[in-house]
Amino acid sequence: MQTTKQWQTDAVGPEANLKIGEARIPDVSGRMIRVRTQAVSLNFRDRLVLESGMGLPLQFPFVPASDMAGVVEAVGPDVTRFKPGDRVISTFSPDWIDGRGPGNARNLPYQTRGGFHPGVLTEHTVFSEEWFTHAPKTLDAAEASTLPCAGLTAWFALIECGKLKAGDKVLVQGTGGVALFGLQIAKAHGAEVFITSGSSEKLDRALALGADHLINRHEGDWVAQFHQLTGDDGADHVLEIVGGPHLGQALKAVAINGRISVIGVLEGFEISAPVAPLLLKAPVLQGITVGHRRALEDLVRAVDQTGLKPAIDRRYGFEELPQALDHLYRGPFGKIVIEF
Repeated sequence: MQTTKQWQTDAVGPEANLKIGEARIPDVSGRMIRVRTQAVSLNFRDRLVLESGMGLPLQFPFVPASDMAGVVEAVGPDVTRFKPGDRVISTFSPDWIDGRGPGNARNLPYQTRGGFHPGVLTEHTVFSEEWFTHAPKTLDAAEASTLPCAGLTAWFALIECGKLKAGDKVLVQGTGGVALFGLQIAKAHGAEVFITSGSSEKLDRALALGADHLINRHEGDWVAQFHQLTGDDGADHVLEIVGGPHLGQALKAVAINGRISVIGVLEGFEISAPVAPLLLKAPVLQGITVGHRRALEDLVRAVDQTGLKPAIDRRYGFEELPQALDHLYRGPFGKIVIEF
């Protein structure tokens, strides 16, 4: 019987005790493939799951994290999409291939990896071939592991749903993983990018990635600064990553008939905003829950064609997960990755 090492916990919340354990590697049959993990990218959502469970039916011992890159080691007899040796990345929502998302008006869909489904902080995974896509040829494993959630979220908001075009004004809030992917994707499509942060050092690093305008939100009214920079036009696209009552600021910043992609929950799961700018500006208010596999495949092709390189703040070793989570809590510039 083959076994694999994995990070796991028997509980969530303050009593959670992450430790390295072992589990049996399932047999490969049918359309299943066995993947040897090379890198795992951490997301803010992983922190929320470990702290609260997010109301999900977690199975214990619980293996956290949703985003990985690895190499196919074995395939079942019915597999057609991959062969041993292929480099692959995971999909965040395994059952969402294309089109309208799963679920219905009564039953909200949130059957994702690292929550409803087992996570990927394990040396080997055995899942259906439908749960993976090919990795970009131009990225190493650590870089590729950042695409399934953070990269696809920004791509889905700006390209799949937002139909971004050259010359559009894009407002990006913060310098986390989704934000910096938004910056890079927008620039690759010829947009004008405005980025906010409370750190001058992080703003300087964003400038090096191609940001056109920098706004320090601790230096006066950042929305007033943004209006001045745009000649009062506002933003064609706002990546709303803060959440809570901050939606009101996004409504002040958005252009007439612009688009706000609601992504983050840093300030809470209940959003609020005044109704006047919502009615009078008539923006599209779009909730973003990452995206489907077909859009991830589009992103992979775009990465290979444009040479986009994800911003990784730091790479940690497999046994350094606690330090990596501490770094995640401090607010990294871009992504935090665990390399195996």
